[in-house]
Amino acid sequence: MQHTIEISNVHKKIGKKDIIKGLTFSIRKGEVFGLIGPNGAGKTTTIRMMVGLIGITEGEVRILGKSIEKDFKQAIQQVGAIVENPELYPFMSGYKNLLHFSRMMPDITKERIDEVVKIVGLEKPIHEKVKKYSLGMRQRLGVAQALLHKPSVLILDEPTNGLDPAGIREIRQYIRRLAEEEGVSVIVSSHMLSEIQLMCDRIGIIKNGELIAIEDVRSEKTTDLAQTFTFEVQPIEKATSILEEHEHVEVKQDGKAIFVQCEKDTIPKLIQSLVQQDILIYGVSLAEISVEDRFFDLIGENIIE
Repeated sequence: MQHTIEISNVHKKIGKKDIIKGLTFSIRKGEVFGLIGPNGAGKTTTIRMMVGLIGITEGEVRILGKSIEKDFKQAIQQVGAIVENPELYPFMSGYKNLLHFSRMMPDITKERIDEVVKIVGLEKPIHEKVKKYSLGMRQRLGVAQALLHKPSVLILDEPTNGLDPAGIREIRQYIRRLAEEEGVSVIVSSHMLSEIQLMCDRIGIIKNGELIAIEDVRSEKTTDLAQTFTFEVQPIEKATSILEEHEHVEVKQDGKAIFVQCEKDTIPKLIQSLVQQDILIYGVSLAEISVEDRFFDLIGENIIE
């Protein structure tokens, strides 16, 4: 599978302090990759190194095979980015902002400007002054600016920060469309774990400058032998006792449902034993572990250190 970004053993040291400690991961073409972690974990520092805003102490960032340090001009040509907030001219219209930015890059036609305006859904307000825009509209205009030169990589630092629920949903839909229809690789840094779960294909979890896990969000893991299943049954106490009698089965009860960790092939035998003892079964399903649950499993509930 083609990788658009490769980050290899990247370190960042400021004075004697190690800020980033040996990050290594890659991003696939047409993938939305989420970068999450507590405040001060190193997310924005990592993004700043990826786009050349700060230097790398050790290691390498390659974009489509080009080193961001050794071949900066060619590497950065493939990147569109918003780090923290989009910088726009409030006294100019959205269209004139895009026209101004287009002059900084080669071969940006007026047709391309119209195209990105349509991609982000700003056709109606594009000729209004930016100072009249809502925060969500400004974020969308920032995305349009980042897309002008048809980048292969889009890097967004907290793209939904400060948006209302409607604006958050809009930005999420645009990001998914860019990845699926345009084949753009998108890296998103965010604190909003529920949005990351809806938006991303994979997530990288950073703690204290280290990448502690990469999780697949959108496809089920089929490699684990033991999986967790939710049993909706009555009476729940009796059902729990029956299930606990089986070998190689781990049972937990929360008062409303029973969570059973076992191999998938064990489920028919468990259901049969419940039916034989007159347990009412309302449903058995594979339990979904949220990004939030997995985040706190890895980071810990108390993330202030």
